[in-house]
Amino acid sequence: MSRTAALWRIALVVPEAHAPAFAEAVGDHADAVSTFELEEGGNWLVEATVYGEPDEPRLTARVAVLAEAMGLPEPKLIVETLPPIDWVSHSYQGFPPIRAGRFFVHGSHHEGQVPAGSIGLLVDAATAFGTGEHGSTNGCLQALDRLSKKLRLPRGGRGGALDMGCGSGILALAVAKRWRIPVTAVDIDPEAVRVTRVNTAINGLKGRIRSQGGDGYHTPLVGRHKPYTLITANILARPLARMAPQLRRHLKKGGYAVLAGLLNRQERHVLQAHRSQGLRLVARIPVGEWTTLVVRR
Repeated sequence: MSRTAALWRIALVVPEAHAPAFAEAVGDHADAVSTFELEEGGNWLVEATVYGEPDEPRLTARVAVLAEAMGLPEPKLIVETLPPIDWVSHSYQGFPPIRAGRFFVHGSHHEGQVPAGSIGLLVDAATAFGTGEHGSTNGCLQALDRLSKKLRLPRGGRGGALDMGCGSGILALAVAKRWRIPVTAVDIDPEAVRVTRVNTAINGLKGRIRSQGGDGYHTPLVGRHKPYTLITANILARPLARMAPQLRRHLKKGGYAVLAGLLNRQERHVLQAHRSQGLRLVARIPVGEWTTLVVRR
């Protein structure tokens, strides 16, 4: 299909367990398909885009048959045309520079200067999470800025910093630039590790951020440099709670951990998991519906 044709959107909301099946059903008619969690453990949005008008009657019939086979009420199917947009310019406009404490996060399209007294972080919107606009990332950057006023980190050997679930590497960049120390960065997603390495290079931090893909705290690179004085973990509430014992074992006595990726209502669950490991709360930073916690061993 020619990319000069109009862009159409196909969307429906279904329970989490059935989202993959419906994504496959509508994806056969589209150029791209994605799923998004609307509420934890609840409904998901299945959304697809296609160049050129889709066959709506056929789509409707396919969704109806699938819903009946799964014993679900037929979900409302939205098929609509999208206005023509210069998507490159639109993407850049969607990521204006962001300030979080002394950190100034900007994309390569930013034509201005980094404000005096700020720490510039060059991070473009990419295929890994973390450009600073999300409440959890913003809260982490604010937490790191506050900690930098009282926390000293060793410049060599063990006891430095770990970014667990590094995504784009933005928190590793922030720590490396603010404290001028080596940072260990790991993620289970190979693409996140690739993007972290790209961002490390364009921020002039090669040799300061060591990144590797792996299974959390079991990653060999993580074990080689423990214990850490600072750990950042911007992931999700359930993994945070589950990994609390491992975090404690990798965190130096007196060290700090910045925990994020949790909704405000999930704070108690995550905090209790870490308190049971002997960590105490020293700060909480709410940003919209997201909360960042700072705990200390």
